[in-house]
Amino acid sequence: MNSYLEAAVKAARAAGELLREHFGTPLDVNSFESHDIKLALDVQSQELITGILLECFPDHAIFGEEGIAGNQESDWQWIVDPIDGTVNYFYSIPHFCISIALRHREEIVVGVIYDPMRDEMWEASKGTRAMLNGKPIAVSTRTKLSDAVLSVGFSKTKTTIAAGMPLLEKFAQRARKCRLMGSAALDLAYVASGRLDAYIEQSVSLWDIAAGQILVETAGGKFKATPREDHPGKISVCASSGLIDLEVEP
Repeated sequence: MNSYLEAAVKAARAAGELLREHFGTPLDVNSFESHDIKLALDVQSQELITGILLECFPDHAIFGEEGIAGNQESDWQWIVDPIDGTVNYFYSIPHFCISIALRHREEIVVGVIYDPMRDEMWEASKGTRAMLNGKPIAVSTRTKLSDAVLSVGFSKTKTTIAAGMPLLEKFAQRARKCRLMGSAALDLAYVASGRLDAYIEQSVSLWDIAAGQILVETAGGKFKATPREDHPGKISVCASSGLIDLEVEP
């Protein structure tokens, strides 16, 4: 997997440099949506990532938040979120990342998450230990919910917000702290690193979580994803260290 991982890291760093250059500057907005923003820079970042990956692997497919490219019949599919945390980025909140995963048929085999503002690069591949800036990482060893810090994400529909509010109230009363940080991929990277004990979200897209899944699993954690029947293409997720009884299904 080394060549795949090296390409993903190269693409993530290139996109990260682009995002750093434009951070805090006036940005072109493609659309303002309910609870979301689409930037021209999202498209530019994905095009940069796509160019690097397809130059290395021209027969592979690209599936990203900003569209598809490459050979869509390929068994090898790169799953890309060019800016995870776009709203944070637009408001000059330095908490966002680039997320790149490689799926072989139905299995995620490579994952990279890069926070360009902190220069933190998480990487994982099948059969190896998750790494942060070249050092092995592991999920938290905390076992009590009262000691835990959790992220409970909120998506963009009335249904999922209504479902998330009781979870937030429940965990806010029982956990050490709950956080809503605005980047699903970074939340998963933080679970893999032991910074967060769990991440729970009612409705996300594959590109939000693909790289984070392999990071959490190769760091010793548990990851459960359930497709939402009421929102095709959306997924409910519960990722954790596996040591705390959350008493909740995703």
